[in-house]
Amino acid sequence: MTINGWIQILLFVAIIAALTRPLGGFLDRVLEGRRTFLSPVLGPLERGFYRLAGVDPAQDQSWWAYCRAMLVFHVLGFALLYGLQRLQGVLPFNPQGMAGVAPDLAGNTAMSFVTNTNWQNYGGEGTMSYLTQMAGLTVQNFLSAATGIVLAVALVRGFARAEAKGIGNFWADMTRITLYVLLPMCVVLTLVYVWQGVPQNLSAYVEATTLEGGKQTIAQGPVASQLAIKMLGTNGGGFFNANSAHPYENPTPLSNLVQIITIFALGAALTNVFGRRVGDERQGWAVFAAMGVLFLAGVVIAYWAEAGGNPLLTALGVDPSGGNMEGKEVRFGPALSALFAVITTAASCGAVNAMHDSFMPLGGAVPLVNILLGEVVVGGVGAGLYGMLLFAVVSVFVAGLMVGRTPEYVGKKIEAREVKMTMLAILCIPLVILGFTALATVVPAGLAGPANAGPHGFSEILYAFTSGAGNNGSAFAGLTGNTLFYNSTLGITMAVGRFAMIVPMLAVAGSLAAKRKTAVSLGTFPTHGGLFIGLLVGVVLIVGGLTYFPALALGPIAEHLAMLAGTAF
Repeated sequence: MTINGWIQILLFVAIIAALTRPLGGFLDRVLEGRRTFLSPVLGPLERGFYRLAGVDPAQDQSWWAYCRAMLVFHVLGFALLYGLQRLQGVLPFNPQGMAGVAPDLAGNTAMSFVTNTNWQNYGGEGTMSYLTQMAGLTVQNFLSAATGIVLAVALVRGFARAEAKGIGNFWADMTRITLYVLLPMCVVLTLVYVWQGVPQNLSAYVEATTLEGGKQTIAQGPVASQLAIKMLGTNGGGFFNANSAHPYENPTPLSNLVQIITIFALGAALTNVFGRRVGDERQGWAVFAAMGVLFLAGVVIAYWAEAGGNPLLTALGVDPSGGNMEGKEVRFGPALSALFAVITTAASCGAVNAMHDSFMPLGGAVPLVNILLGEVVVGGVGAGLYGMLLFAVVSVFVAGLMVGRTPEYVGKKIEAREVKMTMLAILCIPLVILGFTALATVVPAGLAGPANAGPHGFSEILYAFTSGAGNNGSAFAGLTGNTLFYNSTLGITMAVGRFAMIVPMLAVAGSLAAKRKTAVSLGTFPTHGGLFIGLLVGVVLIVGGLTYFPALALGPIAEHLAMLAGTAF
């Protein structure tokens, strides 16, 4: 570990902290339909969309109506993306003549992008036409990101409103967040990436002659526009197979810095939206701080593990001073490689610039643990906030038992219905992760996937289902996932990880919105100070630890102990 590496990490943290409040204020105004500096230009367009769709943006929806609209929207999105992939061979904007995608892979990919997971069992430049990349994958990158944001705000309204029947209007929320936030920011980011050298064209691939006289096909296409939303929306679905390790997706240190900032920016800003909506910004900063503690702990562990080099290679005479850089971006060094890995898995974005398969056992365990904890360390846009707020409900329930009073959070009593729905949302993810991991380790189709034996092979399987259920999309890179077994099981995992959590979460939002506000009293547990931050972090770690420790002990921990003993898997 070096001073320069720590400076890079601290610079990133400082930028995110500085952006959180102003960006949170802008998001708050947009989502509540208030005037912004973009209103004179985009306001008429927004109203035009409502008239064409027959939507009344002022009409409040109950939690079930909001949920129903969201589910119908995603079913239609899945069908359209699936059809586009299957028919791409006869559709335009296909200069390389890509054939239609196989049924199981098309289904897996459609579910992946609709759920904001962006798990890729394919190489983008060798599988998808430009039309599929633009009208299918990029569009879903926008819509799935917008969905995560509006769902988080729906839960925030549950805490903020009193004796209300509704939690907002799904169609108005989606229109506003896409039109005023995602599209304008992505236009600017696309221009920045083009400036840095990222391609943005519709030309056919180029065939080049190498210095040795061989032939090499250089892929290009509308890369920058997809890169912008894949990072801002914490999607991670790259144009190229190598994602942000590809020099066309991440050509310079500046492009790398912009990408990691945009991954965290909106997720962090939503904590400020929460504070503003409940009338106490300290509440938002408390959630931000809890996320920050978990994030920094992960960065320290990953950086320490990777900076020391690989002892097995050191024994062979390899200089460990450069860190464990096999499979990573040497141009960025161990600090940024570790930071990028932790950020992408903390923020539900699979756009890694290093293969997690090449990480040290404990370094690779950090991304895995981030996802196992439910992507609450900032998390995917929106998903991180509503995941952390669900843990906050559990935390104040525990605190209520400690002080002998009805649990309260930001003026709302937490009662049996909210606790039951919260636990349903939290526990459905371990069920699908551990269930499918167990299945994959005993059936031949599952055992055929991992490239390694022993604990490392187990980690590859566990990581795949964890990534799918956490709607993360990153991979250990050692698993052959493009098979009928993994396409099917991972598709189910992604659906459960997204929607089985969302539905009870919205039920909690509706229940809270209908309640009246309670005044703070001497028996109220404080939820904006260090005590609450510590309790919240503790609950996240305890729930995750009790649920997943046996699986972690079979994978990364066992591999680490084996490496200390001089055995490689």
